[in-house]
Amino acid sequence: MWTSGATEANNLALKGAAENYRFHNPTGGHLIVSAIEHKAVLDPAHWLEAQGFDVTFIAPDEYGFIDPKKIEASLRADTFLVSVMLVNNELGAINDLAAIGDICRKKNILLHSDGAQAAGKIAIDVEKLNVDLLSLSAHKFYGPKGIGALYVRRAPEVNIAAQVHGGGHERKMRSGTLPTHQIVGMGAAASLAKTSLAEDEQRILLLREKLWEGIKHIPGIRRNSANSNTVAGILNIAFAHQDGEMLLIALRDLAISSGSACNSASMSPSYVLKAIGLENDIAQASLRVSLGRYTQEDEIKFAIETICSVLAKLSA
Repeated sequence: MWTSGATEANNLALKGAAENYRFHNPTGGHLIVSAIEHKAVLDPAHWLEAQGFDVTFIAPDEYGFIDPKKIEASLRADTFLVSVMLVNNELGAINDLAAIGDICRKKNILLHSDGAQAAGKIAIDVEKLNVDLLSLSAHKFYGPKGIGALYVRRAPEVNIAAQVHGGGHERKMRSGTLPTHQIVGMGAAASLAKTSLAEDEQRILLLREKLWEGIKHIPGIRRNSANSNTVAGILNIAFAHQDGEMLLIALRDLAISSGSACNSASMSPSYVLKAIGLENDIAQASLRVSLGRYTQEDEIKFAIETICSVLAKLSA
């Protein structure tokens, strides 16, 4: 169904599944989410806790991957939903949703995934991934802002209660007049992304590795992202013994960030990096570098020169 973006889709998935569970079960109710989800999943999960639901937050490994065995070990008789993002937005880690989904399907537990960071970067096959609910946002793959979608698997056991009422649109799950122009834009962007997916991924991966090769000699640098099984367009790196705020200011000529956009107003260490075991000083001196379809080789060269120059001055 169409939504205003992945934030609404995530809220609808979690709250809708919880309300449907509570309708049939007046007490209990347990859901599992990874500890490094986007705030658009974590905040609804905490909200559900305040409503009396139990939530288990699964810690990632050192590179941001969620172990399916940890999910399985945390399941309870009243678990009704598991939510694990397909791609982590700060580290780029691609989770094994197929394995997690297989575990959930055998227990008749819904699997939701925030796919916002995956769409347009990797191929997504909802059947192979065993997902019941998948959130998407158009602007993440060069579509218009303000439009997204929630995939809801058509099956009798997949039910979510509407959170917006007023007409019963979208199979009675999301009322409201649809923004046709934005939907068309999202469809066009998805079509373009599918056409250029393999080419984009290969080219961006080469650029990312060229960037890393150009800066990995810097004293104190470490790669927070894994070397493999990550999306091509994300590289998370840390600079030991550097002040995070000063680092961002010194690198103002580059469009980089110290975390996700939802935390851009805060200089506190990224909760994602803290969850993978980084100390405060290292987490705060970490940067997420993003590359995309329009990133050019000369921009990578400029980034390498800028980062090396700035770090040399800051370390002098």
